[in-house]
Amino acid sequence: MSDKTRYRRLAAATLTAACLTAAAACAPGGDSGSPKGSGSASPVSTDPAKAGKVTLTVWDQNTDAGTDASTKALNAAFMKKYPNVTIKRVSRSFSDLKTTLKLALSSANPPDAIQANQGYPDMGAFVKAKLLQPVDRYAKVYGWSTAYPQQLLDLNKFSADGKTWKTGNLYGVSQTGEIIGVYYNKAKLKSLGIAPPATLAEFQSALAKAKASGLLPVSYGDSDKSPGIHLFGVVQALTAGKAEVRNLVFDQGKAKWTGSGTVKAAQVLQQWAKKGYLTPGFNGQSADQAASAFAAGKSAFLVDGTWQQATLAQKMGAGKVGFSALAPSSGATPLTQGGEGLAWAVTSKSRHPDVAAAYINFLVDAGGMKASADKGNLPALPPPSWKPAKGTVHADILKEWKAVSQKDGLLPYLDYTTPTFYDTLTAAVQEVTAGQLSPEKFGEKLQADYSSFQQSR
Repeated sequence: MSDKTRYRRLAAATLTAACLTAAAACAPGGDSGSPKGSGSASPVSTDPAKAGKVTLTVWDQNTDAGTDASTKALNAAFMKKYPNVTIKRVSRSFSDLKTTLKLALSSANPPDAIQANQGYPDMGAFVKAKLLQPVDRYAKVYGWSTAYPQQLLDLNKFSADGKTWKTGNLYGVSQTGEIIGVYYNKAKLKSLGIAPPATLAEFQSALAKAKASGLLPVSYGDSDKSPGIHLFGVVQALTAGKAEVRNLVFDQGKAKWTGSGTVKAAQVLQQWAKKGYLTPGFNGQSADQAASAFAAGKSAFLVDGTWQQATLAQKMGAGKVGFSALAPSSGATPLTQGGEGLAWAVTSKSRHPDVAAAYINFLVDAGGMKASADKGNLPALPPPSWKPAKGTVHADILKEWKAVSQKDGLLPYLDYTTPTFYDTLTAAVQEVTAGQLSPEKFGEKLQADYSSFQQSR
């Protein structure tokens, strides 16, 4: 793979302390003028009011309670500020977005702005097919290049041919930050005498104790596939370690998916399924069903992303649910998947690219970040004024986000690895948890996909 030194940079997005403690100084802004766009033959207009009557079609995957609420509020605010602009929103679940977005981008009437998942399967494929346009000129005008830490920007970069990730042109910016962790029902744990787990060993001990008491340990539903990546990734981070996971995802060194850390993680998941630690019939249950069951008190734990915090706080009460990122050992830095949410991008065929860029800036500037935080989300650049109440899940998440991101504990999502890795990994996780695939064969399946991609480079 070319440009190896780029891949040796921090693999997942780590926010700098400056942006965590002084986000106002880092927040993107606007420009009342129309400076010449970098690499553009025409000036960039930053005033949508001058665009005439516009219908802006946007596609997002903000279907969770918090992100849906903030998107609705910001869309309404944008249209109020610019009455000439009508936003036509199309919102899809992550799985649905993956299966329908490329077709929409290739159609005669494609959307103007979209959320594109980072890595080779989606953003890389869209760039290769010339379906997205670089936003470097907008980044210069709106200040995105200085507002975001370089590591965050790199996750949204690709070479123009879509072959090399984390270098080349910028194709989007993200509104939210995110990590995967363990949600726990405070009352259930207290009644069982279980302390909130901080390590994998403590978590496994808690699972056994919950099961022995007759309580379902973990609400889990993998019918929509992506939850399997998250559950496996949380365990693999702790069994394989951050260096190996980063080497695997970013194709550096001699790491293999058949390595002992990856196989061990598959063994752990298979054992959890056999011991009844996971929801019965989990491959036929959805992530939303799992979250609802946890919120209803039917289990002790839920392993999921920070995007669930608003939904769980609303259903359970923000002070009744906790959140923890696990560490490999007591006192060590927590390790988990995370970084930033899907990037907001401008499509190549957009009839209104400047308006689309202005809309994206509206979502990610200081006001957009505050609106996101106010609705219970984790903004990519947390406003300094955002101080969640003590004892709430929101406070837990901000604490864990800082602990993980500031101490180099963020790891990349595994589906970034190759253009086909999402399908390969999600199918393999379903098979290994169902007992249809051995942990060793699991690793071999992943390595075959990985090797095929390496050989095609």
